[in-house]
Amino acid sequence: MGKIVFYKDKNFQGRNYECSSDSSDLSSYFSRCNSIKVESGCWVLYERPSYAGYQYVLSPGEYPDHQHWMGFSDSIRSCRFVRNVYGKSWKIRFYDKQGFGGQAAEWIEDCPSIYEAFKFREFRSCVVMDGAWVLYEQPDYHGHQYFLERGEYPSYTDWGATSPAAGSFRKITEF
Repeated sequence: MGKIVFYKDKNFQGRNYECSSDSSDLSSYFSRCNSIKVESGCWVLYERPSYAGYQYVLSPGEYPDHQHWMGFSDSIRSCRFVRNVYGKSWKIRFYDKQGFGGQAAEWIEDCPSIYEAFKFREFRSCVVMDGAWVLYEQPDYHGHQYFLERGEYPSYTDWGATSPAAGSFRKITEF
């Protein structure tokens, strides 16, 4: 099992809360989160309770303020530990139409620029056949993040996006 420590203030100051399991509502432990230490494992953090809102995928390391995890605010209200149930292979297929229609693009490696690799600027559905992935709204792993695990996503709203914009994606390899 992994371990993550949330701190109220920047630079690991103030009240802190250690977590080693999924938590659907962190609001009773802290009102704001301005720094994080991921001691082990990979975690998905959410800005709202019940695993909703903006997502942030963090691997082991230190994040002295919310900008270091590309956070848009100091609000973290739920978290999930990413378990390695995927093995050591990765495969993802994106479609330019909802419901797995239109042109498809299949990939097994990190992709810093979806447009350069596929000439797409948007993905409207996808199937994760192997592994776990992070999809970013902008190229070079920037912008809103979306955690994708094995399964089917008939619409971009199924992975939590409000728009089909897609700029880059990468494999999650650290568990």
